[in-house]
Amino acid sequence: MISLERAREVLGVTPLASGGEVRRAFREAAKLAHPDRPGGGGARFREVVTAYHRLQHAPNERIAPLPAPRREPPGVLAISPLVALGGGSASHRLSDGRTIRVRLPAGLRSGDTVRAGGASLTVAITSEPALLVRGDDVWVSVDVDPRTLAEGGRIALETPLGRRIVWVTKKAGERGLVRVVGQGLPARGSHPQGHLFVRLSARRGGQADSAARALLRRFTAAWAA
Repeated sequence: MISLERAREVLGVTPLASGGEVRRAFREAAKLAHPDRPGGGGARFREVVTAYHRLQHAPNERIAPLPAPRREPPGVLAISPLVALGGGSASHRLSDGRTIRVRLPAGLRSGDTVRAGGASLTVAITSEPALLVRGDDVWVSVDVDPRTLAEGGRIALETPLGRRIVWVTKKAGERGLVRVVGQGLPARGSHPQGHLFVRLSARRGGQADSAARALLRRFTAAWAA
């Protein structure tokens, strides 16, 4: 369990910080720690979430003659990119120790809130080495034949939405990035339909497969189940 001192250091708050100040500090720290931000990463993002959970359960150290009842800040509900894409369920431990199973709709974004077990939960989408969500968009990483990157061509790609045929132009091969329109997170509320971005890397050693592609096949199988 992370210490209170370390949790406050991670979020940059003092022992007298109010619930609102902790929430604001968490949101800012989560943005900076997100894997797609310079200096961010999965380990740093998880530490920010852990610090926020720790401060949720910290005793109220604000000193006042007549303290008002403390309002608990919302919890953080971590969900996978797959659940964000197609909906599903996730487990969450409440402050009273109960663990609940939350049913979720498709199209949730990080920062959205849901109500469950009498609590307001802030959604945080986790990331995988070869699959992450950035805003409305889904990003995947795959290894391809170096010849395709140099000359362009067609590749068969396993995505969370199923198998896709993607055309790689020479320019896209040079950039190492292809966009597939309309294949990201589904539209929901004020959120628009997202896109699918494919990061392309040259396959090493002539391997016919990679850990990234194996991970994507696993997501595809879960999606189709």
